[in-house]
Amino acid sequence: MLLTISTTHRPATDLGFLLHKNPGHRHLADMGFGTAQVFYPEASDERCSAAVLVDVDPIGLVARGRVPGGQFALASYVNDRPYAVSSFLAVALGRLFGTALSGRSKERQQLADQAIPLEITMPVVPCRGGEALARRLFEPLGYGLEATPLPLDPKFPDWGDSQYLAMRLTATLRLRDVLGHLFVLLPVLDDDKHYWVSADEVDKLLRRGGEWLAAHPDRELITRRYLRHDQRLTRDALARLFADEAGDPDRADQQADAAEESVEQAISLQAQRLSAVLDVIRAAGARSVLDLGCGAGRLLEVLLAEQGLQRIIGLDVSYRALQGAARRIHLDTMAPRQRSRIELLQGSLTYTDSRLRGFDAAAVVEVIEHLDPPRLGAFERAVFGHAQPGTVILTTPNAEYNVLFDGLPAGTMRHGDHRFEWTREQFARWSAGVAVRNGYQAELSGIGPADPSLGSPSQLAVFRR
Repeated sequence: MLLTISTTHRPATDLGFLLHKNPGHRHLADMGFGTAQVFYPEASDERCSAAVLVDVDPIGLVARGRVPGGQFALASYVNDRPYAVSSFLAVALGRLFGTALSGRSKERQQLADQAIPLEITMPVVPCRGGEALARRLFEPLGYGLEATPLPLDPKFPDWGDSQYLAMRLTATLRLRDVLGHLFVLLPVLDDDKHYWVSADEVDKLLRRGGEWLAAHPDRELITRRYLRHDQRLTRDALARLFADEAGDPDRADQQADAAEESVEQAISLQAQRLSAVLDVIRAAGARSVLDLGCGAGRLLEVLLAEQGLQRIIGLDVSYRALQGAARRIHLDTMAPRQRSRIELLQGSLTYTDSRLRGFDAAAVVEVIEHLDPPRLGAFERAVFGHAQPGTVILTTPNAEYNVLFDGLPAGTMRHGDHRFEWTREQFARWSAGVAVRNGYQAELSGIGPADPSLGSPSQLAVFRR
């Protein structure tokens, strides 16, 4: 079985430093089930490709008693494992690229922390679910996917296609993220792990998927398939995933929320924000609205009172926040007609999600400042590039105004989970770039009492297509 990882980041040969494998050498490892090797078909400043070739020995597996039970005798010797990407390859990736999976690079740590253009090609991938499943798994993580079904026999086209795909993935991500995605998702595509799973496998799944799995729209399917449909292990993995809220870029500690509200309460800033957002939604004539990063559901409560809104979705990465939002809007006792208007979804603003396409408007209220700055590009691609609502209403604190808040120590931010707070100039520059790159027009204003020199406490950007 074969997989290649390529980059055009210059100098492209730095891929060798990231993978900890010298492009000038061939690297061979005994895997127990066969051999795995890494070699470089091309290595130049413009483009570098590392190939992983895994040679599975079916006879050796039978001799060692490592073939899963329940197969007829001949299937133990004659099967697709030597040439089709499977859990064998995932194990090889972990063995060959363990340091790269951890994100460490002695010589190129800054590059290891950087998103770079990457291309993954796999000529034969068993995919029980076809191209549609492959897209469901990879596209929310920011990948472009080209998938070609392989015929059962090219000489007999009437026989139709097999369950195998030739796949090409492209993305601009950190290498560690790509390797982690492959480590988890290759066995999920195949849905047939070559070894028995135990509780240790849950730890492995959370270690490799913890930063992204909780926010993936198909996290339950991924977890179930990765754990070979073991119901007990699947329940345990999902419970731990939600309890830990791993990889939650929007998580806000309740005490920090209370502290922020206390700072802003004197000027009723939260109520003014919700009112300003609602005014824009009304002016846009929106019939369907996304509340992205809905948190405890304060805006959802306001939107439900608008009878002209036919479809409302609240999305948040935090399972606990969604539970709080459901309680706030009394979702469990809501009248059927009202209930049909609203849906709460768990998901991340930094992953593309097909469930969010086709909406008239999207509100992103006091959310982006909870994202790490390197993730803002992923947020932009997911919301403006993929979901593409007709109008996007976005609010964020004005850092310049902070000196006017009583009880806010100098040099601190309003919320303990804020990763940044922008000045008006910084926000204007970012908004202008987002609009130009994605075909929107941006209009900026302020929310709350305006100071002649420091502006308003909240900044508002309205993006229209």
